[in-house]
Formats: sequence, structure tokens, C-alpha cells
Amino acid sequence: METTRPLPPLWVMGLGFLPLGVFGSVMLITVPELLAADHVPEPQIAMATAIGLTPGFLSIAVAPLLDWRFSRRVYAIGLALAGAILNFLSLMAIRNVELLTLFLFLGNMAISLCVSAVGGWFGNLVPTEDKGRLGAWFTVANIGGGGAVAAAAIFLLRALPYEIGAIIISVLVIAVLPLFFLTPCPPADGRLASESFRDFVRDVLALLRMPIVLWTLLLFLMPSASFALTNTLGGFGRDFHTSEQLVGLLGGVGSTVAGVVGSLLMPPLANRVEPRGLYLMVGTVGAAFTLALTLIPHTPASFGLAMLGENVFQAAAFATAYAIILRTIGHENPLASTQFGLLLGASVVPLSYMQVIDGHAYGFGGVNGSYLADALISGGVCLALAALFWALRRSIPSVDAYRASPPLL
Repeated sequence: METTRPLPPLWVMGLGFLPLGVFGSVMLITVPELLAADHVPEPQIAMATAIGLTPGFLSIAVAPLLDWRFSRRVYAIGLALAGAILNFLSLMAIRNVELLTLFLFLGNMAISLCVSAVGGWFGNLVPTEDKGRLGAWFTVANIGGGGAVAAAAIFLLRALPYEIGAIIISVLVIAVLPLFFLTPCPPADGRLASESFRDFVRDVLALLRMPIVLWTLLLFLMPSASFALTNTLGGFGRDFHTSEQLVGLLGGVGSTVAGVVGSLLMPPLANRVEPRGLYLMVGTVGAAFTLALTLIPHTPASFGLAMLGENVFQAAAFATAYAIILRTIGHENPLASTQFGLLLGASVVPLSYMQVIDGHAYGFGGVNGSYLADALISGGVCLALAALFWALRRSIPSVDAYRASPPLL
């Protein structure tokens, strides 16, 4: 059988999240830069990207279909292709903010579902002891690969005919397709594929009632470690007297280095600290860093510090979140992509609403207003959740509480 073939190395499997990094960098770094250059107001930029982010959690509603009828490979390939096309259309609609927002929304829907299919697929294949490292490599591909695209995107769009640059960037979304063809993939679960839609919905609802899922949802839905400032800093360059080219370089090469460092710091720490506690520790220390940024002047150097620091902490949070999600999936889980999509979508919710909050806080207090809002909200929530998890530590199931099969009865 195909599933007996050896798996690619973990760092190669991590490239399964490259489509998320490429599309995300275009939506959150390149598009804000292009809109700022056209003098689009910051609140409008923040709203467009916030709407573009919403499929990260709205995809929860359709993620269960990734475990129904077709294999996860089929879904991953088809959705990656759709994401590449919508990435190109987004760049071509840059002077029409309403149409651009629509394409960002649809494109991110395709990409969010693509990585949910990949997460459930790959998460079911690797042993428990490798799930943390796989989560770290997912983050490297997401933030690091996305940062590399951000560094090159402005050059490609300015130095080449705009349409050619947009095509090159969009093709990078599907650069991962060879991995999808080479990685073993079991067929769709026979019972799920043959049952009626009503019975399938019943199985999904049973999954949602599992305590391990409910506690993880609570952790991710709160703004404990979103670091949404990474999604708005790209539009703040003018406040720091920073050129468009330097913003792109810091958001590109800088984010790549920061993403790799933040991601790969987590697996060794995860061996010493319980995953949920580690996630809250990252959020708390990151909030303190953000608060400290309010004390330094707004210069290109401080912009670089903010960009690099926020990306280190966000990468660390993502790596820890992916490890938590992969460990809750367990093995031989017929609803692995559903569960991955549900929990991944929950982790994106704070990114969306915190970006709106940070954008509006900018309107009241400039950059420092955004810093204060992000730091005080996130830090306060981290402390509150830490107290709750400690008080109920004996009754909360561990992240590895999943057993052979979820309650699909």
C-alpha cells in the first residue's frame, strides 16, 4: 500500500504550510505596503486585511468536508491551485480595495482549508514524539517562507512588469505540489465517505463535545498569544521614517530569520514545559516585550526591533499551537483534518479581532496606542488563563488525551 512508503524528512513535510506563508505574506505585508504607497488610510488597510483574515476561522464551517468523500491529498492539491489563482487576482485588484478584499477573503478561505487538509493528513502520519518538531517546521515554512516572499515581492512587482511579478509570486503558492504527490496518503475513511451527510454532521458534532477539543478551543479563542501587530507593522513604516524598501527587507529577510529562530526554540522547551503552559508563557513574555516598545523613540532601528521581536514571539506561539493541535489529533483519527481545521481556525480568531483593535487603537494613540492595546489585552488574558488552568489542573485532560478513535457513535 502507498501508506507503507517512507515519510519525507520532517523539515520537508513542514513545507506543506508554504502556501499559507506565501499567501499570508502577500495579504499582510505586500498588500498593506502597496495600499500605503497609494495613500489608503491605515484604518481602511487594517479593515481590508482583517476581512481577508476571517476565513482563517470561518473555514471551520466547511473544514469537516475535508474528511468526507475524497482523500486529503485531493483536497490539498485542489485548494492550493485555487489559492494561487486568487493570489494573482488579489494583486491585480490592488487599486480597487473592495474587489481586493473579496479576493483576499476567497483566497485565504482556499489556503486555510488547504493547510487544514495537510495538517490532518501529516499529523496522522508522524509519531507523537515528532509532532512538536513537525509543528515547528510548519511554522518555519509559514513565517520563514512567507518572510522570504515578502522580501522579494516588492522588487518583483516594481522591477518587472507588474503582471509578471504577480504571476511569479502566485506560482510560489503551488511550489509545494511535488510534496503533496510524494507523501503517502491513506484513502478517505470508508465509513465517513459512505455515510449520509446527516450522519457525518452527527459525527462532527460528537467531536466538538470532546473535552480535549473544548479546552483547546478556549485556549486559542482568547487573545493570549496572537501577536497581531506583525500584521499591522508593515503599514507603520512612515511613522518610523522607514522607507518602503527597508520595510520590505525587514518584513522579508528579518521575518525569515525571526520565524526560524522563534519556531525552532520551541521543541526543546516543549520537552520541559507542558504545552498549554508554554503557550501562555510565550504570550506573557511577548506582551511584556510589546509594552517595552512604548518606551523607545520611533526610528528605523526601533521599527526593526519591533518587527523582528514580534515575529520571534508569533513564530514561537504558532509552533507551540501547532504542536498542541497535532498532539490532540492522536493517530488513526478519521476526523483529523476536521479537528485540525477547527483548532487552527480558533487560533486565527484573535488575529482577526486583535488586528481591528490594534488598528483602532492606532487612531487614538498612534503606534504607541497599538502597542498598549495589544500588550495589555494579551498579557492580562494570559495571566487569567494561567490561573484558570492551574486551579483546574486535575480535571483538565492533557493534550495527549485522544485515544484510538473519537466518539463517533
